[in-house]
Amino acid sequence: MATQTTINEVNGIDIDVLQTTVKNIQNDPDLGKCRFHVRNQWLEGNHNKTTITSFYGAKQENEHEHPFELDADEPPVLAGHDQAPNPVEHLLNALAGCVTTSMVAHAAVRGIRIHELESEIEGHIDLRGFLGIAPDVPKGYTDIRMKFKVNADTDDMEKLKKLAEYSPVYNTLIGSPNVEIQVEPK
Repeated sequence: MATQTTINEVNGIDIDVLQTTVKNIQNDPDLGKCRFHVRNQWLEGNHNKTTITSFYGAKQENEHEHPFELDADEPPVLAGHDQAPNPVEHLLNALAGCVTTSMVAHAAVRGIRIHELESEIEGHIDLRGFLGIAPDVPKGYTDIRMKFKVNADTDDMEKLKKLAEYSPVYNTLIGSPNVEIQVEPK
């Protein structure tokens, strides 16, 4: 007689796995301390490639099943060859992915079922800052707008908006983390 395993799943999230992770971190907070790292190499012009092979979490280095490679370039108007999204587009992608993941996972734990979710994100940059033309103009995004369309119970929309605020990328953008830059000879 075959035994059948039942997975407690909401929104495609294995709730038992997620709750076990939460309990383990509650019992040992050091398990929750992570370090994510990437390597980037300039290829030519404005084209560069980032490789992601591992991250530190649960008190150990964890190898990804295979390396991930992300190319970045600029459009021709910024002297690029448009071979890949530019870095500020990657930032919007990271924000979209992280807010979506946060919203879906936190909703699942709370039993909120999401049938469909999509977003549009728009960022505003004045290139005069980046190009050094106007020192009083910010060099990065001045405004970012996120619009989500969600197929879920309409009574849950405000809850879902609050759950999106658990996103680490969102919180990094609004929180001004310390960033250190070192440049040394190779």
